[in-house]
Amino acid sequence: MAEVHHFTYGAFNPIAAYLVAVLGSFLGLLATGRARSARSRGRRNRWLIIAAFAIGGAGVWLMHFTAMLGFDVPQSPVRYNPWLTMSSLGLAVVAVGMGLMIVGHGRRSMPKIVLAGLCTGAGVLAMHYTGMAALHVSGTIHLDRTLVVASGIIAFAACTAALWFAVSVRGLAPMTGASALMGLAIFGMHYTGMASVSVELSSSVSTTVEGIKPLLMIVPITLCSAAMILGVALSALQAMTDEEFTEGDGMPRRGMHAENPWSLKQASMSAMRRDPGSRPSPGARPSPRPVPPRPKPLLDEPLIDIRS
Repeated sequence: MAEVHHFTYGAFNPIAAYLVAVLGSFLGLLATGRARSARSRGRRNRWLIIAAFAIGGAGVWLMHFTAMLGFDVPQSPVRYNPWLTMSSLGLAVVAVGMGLMIVGHGRRSMPKIVLAGLCTGAGVLAMHYTGMAALHVSGTIHLDRTLVVASGIIAFAACTAALWFAVSVRGLAPMTGASALMGLAIFGMHYTGMASVSVELSSSVSTTVEGIKPLLMIVPITLCSAAMILGVALSALQAMTDEEFTEGDGMPRRGMHAENPWSLKQASMSAMRRDPGSRPSPGARPSPRPVPPRPKPLLDEPLIDIRS
């Protein structure tokens, strides 16, 4: 078996991966908090989708590949399949989104949270091992079944706890603590799964392995992450703007900052069509009296010669 390194760059990768997991979890909890206070189903679904991208995209997937940059096999090149890498992102977002949709509607119950945790945990495991399938070396990658099962148990427990936090935690301080615990659970699941990896090199180690280099993966991952974060930020800003200026059922909010300009126009038109002989209501502004037209000058009369 070949020597395998999981911390090629020292403590940088695990610390950065944990911080990314905590940040994604925190943003996801904020979004689910807004979803709980939403008054319409459409707005609740919008916030839950934002939370799915925050937790599944940043908290799980981005954390996974931040940690994977520290993986190395000194005796063999390490390459990644970009298509499987991007596919694992879709698995993470869809899995977390399914779990949030299950617990985000209706009454909160523990059986519902456990069911959603199983669905989400299965999706997160699929994401992790799809990302592992994208890893290519000059040899064969083996997995320890005991550690794989342990990572699955951690994934199910972590996802169930995350969904319980999503529907239960309120307030900035509890959300921060819950995000730290969620990040630790995701972190532990990843490195437990990575501990199961062993590499058996080929009889003749090749220097050309299919895929792209790990450091080159930073470019598509950074672009994809930036686009995802920008999309989540813009969606959240639009959702907050809509909720600020409209009621829960989509009707315009009453107030000086959200007044309907057409109401003033309709009131003016109705005042103009009011019967002139009717008495105005108390407090109504009287309409101005019409001004008679000025007389036209008589141009047909002869001019008077003042010199005579």
